[in-house]
Amino acid sequence: MARSGMAVLAALGMAAGAGVARADVIDGAWCDAASGRLTIDGPAIVTPAGTATTGQYSRHYFSYVVPDGEAGAGTTVEMRLLNEQTMQRRAGPGAAVETWHRCTPAVSLRLPAPTARPG
Repeated sequence: MARSGMAVLAALGMAAGAGVARADVIDGAWCDAASGRLTIDGPAIVTPAGTATTGQYSRHYFSYVVPDGEAGAGTTVEMRLLNEQTMQRRAGPGAAVETWHRCTPAVSLRLPAPTARPG
């Protein structure tokens, strides 16, 4: 393969991975079929109920207290990163451990408006 072709393939590979997931950190959007979605960005979190709050953050661990107005208010939720795509979440001592995965990127397909055909 020509050198320019290899450069194009390398650039496409980097572009395809850009913004999908942050390697080896708990930051990002996490999804669970039963519990919904949450987003972590450093010490900031948007809970599955949609409330923005803060918690205790490290690269592989996050915990927060469920805010007032949400189910389970006052409960400490703990999360730990297992690998780049998987984390475990537990809402309170003795609660079941849930396995969450990084959310897939949202895809929007906008088709062009139909054009009138002559005739």
